[in-house]
Amino acid sequence: MSDSQEGKIKLAFFVAIVGVTLTVLGVGTEFWVELATPKTWSNNQTCQTAHYGLWKGCTRTLWVDDIDPERESCGPADLPGESNCTYFKFFTNGDNAVIFKKTTHKNLNIAAAILAMIALSMMVMGAICITMSLSKGVPFFLKPASFCFILSGLLVLLSILVFHQSVLALLSSDHSIPLHHELSWSVACVGFAGAILIVGGILFLILSLPYSSWEKCLPQCNSSTT
Repeated sequence: MSDSQEGKIKLAFFVAIVGVTLTVLGVGTEFWVELATPKTWSNNQTCQTAHYGLWKGCTRTLWVDDIDPERESCGPADLPGESNCTYFKFFTNGDNAVIFKKTTHKNLNIAAAILAMIALSMMVMGAICITMSLSKGVPFFLKPASFCFILSGLLVLLSILVFHQSVLALLSSDHSIPLHHELSWSVACVGFAGAILIVGGILFLILSLPYSSWEKCLPQCNSSTT
C-alpha cells in the first residue's frame, strides 16, 4: 500500500466516522418526532407537546405566551416548560405506550430500533476492517469495510422509514385529540448519517479496486516507453 493510497483510505475513514458519529447522536436522542396539540385545545394558559425516539418519550407542558403567535400548534418542544420523560416498555414487558390517548404500534417501533442497532454493529465491523487494513498495510479489508458501511447506511435509512410508519400508525389509532406532527432533528442527523455512510462505503469500494497494481505498473510502463 502506497502512502498516497493510505492517505486516501484515512480520508474516506474520516468521512465514515462522521456518519457513525451522527448515527450515534441520532439513535441516542429522543427527538425523532414531535407531536403537538393545538395551543388553544385546553383553553388555558398552557398546552402540551410530546417528542420521542427509539427508546424514550417525553411530554412537555408549555406556556402559550411563549409560543409564536403565528403558530397554531403547541411547541416547539425545546421551549421552557415542565417535562416528564419515560423509557418505552417495548423491550421489557412488551407494553405499548400511550401518547395523547394514541397507542403506539410496538412491532414497528421495535423493528426500527433493531434496524438501527444492526446498522451500528455493521459500522463497528467496518471500522475494524479499516483499522486492520491500515495496520497491516494491505487493501484486502477494504471491500468488506465497503460492504459494511454501505449496508449500515441503507439500514439507517430503512430505520427512518419504519419509524415514520410507526408514527403514522400511532396517529391513526385514535382521533379524539387532533395532533400536529413533524420529524425532528434526530431524524435529520440519522438521515445525513445514512447518506454519508453510503458515500464512505463507495469510497472504500473505489479504493479497493486494483488501483495499487496499476500504480506499481506505472513506473515500468514509463521506463519501457523511454
